[in-house]
Amino acid sequence: MLLKELSAIASPLNDKQISQLQQAAAELTPQQMAWLSGYFWGLSQTQPVGQLQPAQQPAAAARPAGKLTIIYASQTGNAKGVAQALKEEADSAGVAVELFAAGDYKGKNLAKETHVIIVASTHGEGEAPDDAIELHEFLQSKKAPKLPNLKYAVIGLGDSSYEFFCQTAKDFDGFLSKLGAEPMLPRFDCDVDYDAPAAEWRHQALEKVQETLSVGDAEVVQLPVGHAQQVTSVYTKQNPYTATLLTNQKITGRSSGKDVRHIEIDLEGSGLSYQPGDALGVWYENDPALVDALLIRAGLDGSESVEVDGESLSLKQALISKYEITLANPQLVTAYADLSGSKKLAKLLADKDKLRSYAANTQVVDVLAEKKTRLTAQQLIGLLRRLTPRLYSIASSQEEVGEEVHLTVGVVEYDAGDETRQGGASGYLSRRLEEGGEVKVFVEANNNFKLPADDNTSVIMIGPGTGIAPFRAFVQERDNRDATGKNWLLFGDRTFTDDFLYQVEWQKYLKDGVLTQMDVAFSRDQAEKVYVQHRILEHAGQVWQWLQDGAHLYVCGDANRMAKDVHEALISVVEQQGKQSREQAEQYLNELRKTKRYQRDVY
Repeated sequence: MLLKELSAIASPLNDKQISQLQQAAAELTPQQMAWLSGYFWGLSQTQPVGQLQPAQQPAAAARPAGKLTIIYASQTGNAKGVAQALKEEADSAGVAVELFAAGDYKGKNLAKETHVIIVASTHGEGEAPDDAIELHEFLQSKKAPKLPNLKYAVIGLGDSSYEFFCQTAKDFDGFLSKLGAEPMLPRFDCDVDYDAPAAEWRHQALEKVQETLSVGDAEVVQLPVGHAQQVTSVYTKQNPYTATLLTNQKITGRSSGKDVRHIEIDLEGSGLSYQPGDALGVWYENDPALVDALLIRAGLDGSESVEVDGESLSLKQALISKYEITLANPQLVTAYADLSGSKKLAKLLADKDKLRSYAANTQVVDVLAEKKTRLTAQQLIGLLRRLTPRLYSIASSQEEVGEEVHLTVGVVEYDAGDETRQGGASGYLSRRLEEGGEVKVFVEANNNFKLPADDNTSVIMIGPGTGIAPFRAFVQERDNRDATGKNWLLFGDRTFTDDFLYQVEWQKYLKDGVLTQMDVAFSRDQAEKVYVQHRILEHAGQVWQWLQDGAHLYVCGDANRMAKDVHEALISVVEQQGKQSREQAEQYLNELRKTKRYQRDVY
């Protein structure tokens, strides 16, 4: 009707153009037409001055519908991936949408929004990802605005094996609700196998957005026009690249209690690129011998047929390539306790801490051994999580190694009675995959663990054990870029003789002046154990001076003990050297995290 009226009044469009518009509009929803009005208005603003004649200038800007704002709080990239998928789906549905990393979004702008979706992962012990700290704090502060006109939804990504499962998502949900915002649908918490449930939730959330987005009077949404799209690889988590294993070299000594491997993988022709600090995702296959042991425990022979993602497979093949059969989890233990009637497992269920500890230190096959119970094929796979790729910190710079990627892999291995258990991915890379064999991989960007853009900036790198991996990449990159900033590396492990990873390389970098300083802590080379946090305290004055001079601080490795102990040592440094209270010291380090000067890659 509106287009017919337009044809009857003065218009810069000819009859043919109006007819074409009428035909196109007949197939569009009100939301899509509103989006297009903003889009065409944006296009008109990119015309060179003088190109439009005065009679062609629009009398007033169109008034399209409100927009959807998606904010992601991501540490390793999973939440970002879910948020990007949601944006693409919103674009396809004709919904005006903007996407922000939490660190790029100003909290006060929430008062101007009508529809917001937050995708949040949880870092450490219930902490917000580094990029989201400022927004997380703002929403708890007195500066946070009341939000009676905001409709919102929150989806969390986490691992239910941990005590603070999806805590950041729970926090954001609580903050927005307290500020008066209205949830479009209940918060949804995803476990490690999140792809399918997250996709279903996105569908539901987008339907709610479309139902409630006003197509009436709203502020003009000027969408970006003509901006270059970010180039992304065709190879992703869902579509990995089939690479070749070039090198598998043990780099711990014969007498070491640990087996650490230097892995080199060929990426030639893949187009895959990465930056120091990124991770490599590795899709692995389970050990067939472990699959056989699991089948025996369940009273099955593996020939049973099961359906996985619409594909019919033998149970054995499904266990090799589709399901997680190494790591147990509290849900599996709980479900098997019910199925088996095991009194030992039932007792564990009453104590959540003991349950988490048991699940974290027991493999699936050993849980099933607690009480032999004959299962059906469906019952067995119903206990298991879907297989997910393992992420390894990349230990090389492409400036140094070209179309290769290097990893530092600690083989997870322990005795279980008369048998030896290995980790799924580490056992696959180090023992079962031969040089020349194929492995499916993808690059997982980590924008929260990056070298400073300014090569004049100094860096302090703290990486005991396999936490040294990204710092090998950092130093290679700084060397190839001729960075003038100072580089200080703190490394720790058990013994100097057997566990000094990449020792020859570090000695060369020290000799060449690429490494300004290196301090080591080998815990078992003396009667009293010494760790990297002790070296930090020994050099407290120097650490403080480097920080005062603008140095960036990086920590990589074990989250449960090392990262906490290092953080406590840093608090002590700030207290002592900066003459600050503990509260002030904690705030100082928090500010460093907000400004990307204190970054952690812990696991």
